[in-house]
Amino acid sequence: MSASAKKAVAPVDEGPERTQTERPRPSTSRRLGLDRFAILIVFAGLIVGFGIARPSTFLSVGNLSNILGSQAVLFILVMAVLLPTLMGDFVDLSLGASAGISAMMLAVLNVQHGTPVVLACMAGVGAALAVGLVNVFFVVYFDNDPFIVTLGTMTVVQGIIYIVSGDNSVGIVSPNLSNWVFTNSFLSIPLEFYYGLAIFLVVWYVLSFTPVGQKALVIGQSREVARLTGVRVNRQRAWAFVIAAGIAGLAGIAYAGTNGTIDPTAGSELILPAYAAVFLGATAIKPGRINPLGAFIAVYFLATGTAGLELLGAQTYIQQIFYGAALVVAITIPKVTRQRIFKRKVLG
Repeated sequence: MSASAKKAVAPVDEGPERTQTERPRPSTSRRLGLDRFAILIVFAGLIVGFGIARPSTFLSVGNLSNILGSQAVLFILVMAVLLPTLMGDFVDLSLGASAGISAMMLAVLNVQHGTPVVLACMAGVGAALAVGLVNVFFVVYFDNDPFIVTLGTMTVVQGIIYIVSGDNSVGIVSPNLSNWVFTNSFLSIPLEFYYGLAIFLVVWYVLSFTPVGQKALVIGQSREVARLTGVRVNRQRAWAFVIAAGIAGLAGIAYAGTNGTIDPTAGSELILPAYAAVFLGATAIKPGRINPLGAFIAVYFLATGTAGLELLGAQTYIQQIFYGAALVVAITIPKVTRQRIFKRKVLG
């Protein structure tokens, strides 16, 4: 056979076989949705387990109200943390301090200076927005590392809180605020949960169904690609820092309404649980991607676990252990499941 004949025959014999053998097969675990719903499976297991152990208390309406209401401040702060994180700015440590300065500004103006509570709330959110603008200036404009800059602004703002408060707790904030945040309820659940739910729905809709959300996703994956496609990356990042600071300010208002008396450390202790919920939420619904729905699930997954452990008599410090362990386990379960499925497939 001539060389020209071989060239004509070879592609017909070898091409289809190569295409069939090299075509990637979809992951069995993804077809089953195990990556997406692992945390929901564990969540259901927690509810069943604690329900069996403490049926009269854990499954009560009062416990449900406590879980949903007590985590509302953290829930709101998680929505703030999510925005800059989604765009690749890991991490904004100043958001806890932004919530703290908002709560303290409200308390000082309302309690010590007699400012109407609505104006005091506006001033508190304004103070939080100012922190966000400072972050924009140093992180976005000067292109500095967000972790270092926000660590610095967090420290500065915390110092300002001590100065404003005179290094003392300030309270009690107007009962009207407490009524509209914590005391009043709907379906036996404090109103602050519904405020957090409203913020969540807005963030979820914008990030999921609008061009702004698509741009944020592209920026988080690759800023260079985003720039090449015409996205104004720095403008989007700047808005993320400012809006996140504003939402953190609202978390501070909710904190003041819930607790009445504001401690200088208010808000700072919530930043680590907030990031735990955001990253834990990235293992659910859309694995590997920061997403509002996953963060929502993660907040109340953690809250349910800690509430159940407290009903079983665990000490309060067990909450931190549970937060860390839940994050590690939730990330590991999908990988272990995938390995077992592949192993069975190979052996079969």
